[in-house]
Amino acid sequence: MLFKNTIDKYGLVAILFHWIMAILIIGMLALGLYMADLPISLQKLKLYGIHKEFGVLILMLVALRIIWRTYNVSPRLPIYMAGWQKIIAKLVHYAFYFLMLALPITGWIISSSADVTVSFFGWFLLPNLVGPDKDRQLLFSTIHTWLAYGLITIIALHIAAVSEHYFIHKNNLVKKIWP
Repeated sequence: MLFKNTIDKYGLVAILFHWIMAILIIGMLALGLYMADLPISLQKLKLYGIHKEFGVLILMLVALRIIWRTYNVSPRLPIYMAGWQKIIAKLVHYAFYFLMLALPITGWIISSSADVTVSFFGWFLLPNLVGPDKDRQLLFSTIHTWLAYGLITIIALHIAAVSEHYFIHKNNLVKKIWP
């Protein structure tokens, strides 16, 4: 397996970024949906702390992933794909990057607005981005929630498209991102 991407296949670094982040993000979405309806308790506060710490991890990983993608070739889309499919594939990837950045940042703003400092697994604290403000906290909580639903939708579309290529068209496009 190659370390870097080629025009035909993703390299090891891109593959690891993809699958590690997929697991983390799906886990975070599931945790977010689960803990949102819990009554206020010590368990809920612990889950929120875990959610924030992994959110910071995802923010760091997406920053590294963007740097990697910027300085590395991206595999070309198959020539048999229709033009509109290529456009949608690119738009979905841009939406992924936007949402992978926007969700942790809005979460950080929510905590800052509540005057709660975010910790990264006890190693360091992030500075508050904004001052305490209940209205801002409620606004960004709503934005954060809708961004999460948007990400769930994009993930579903991505999985549906991969499944269509694999099961219906039998073109094995998934091999590009599989270790």
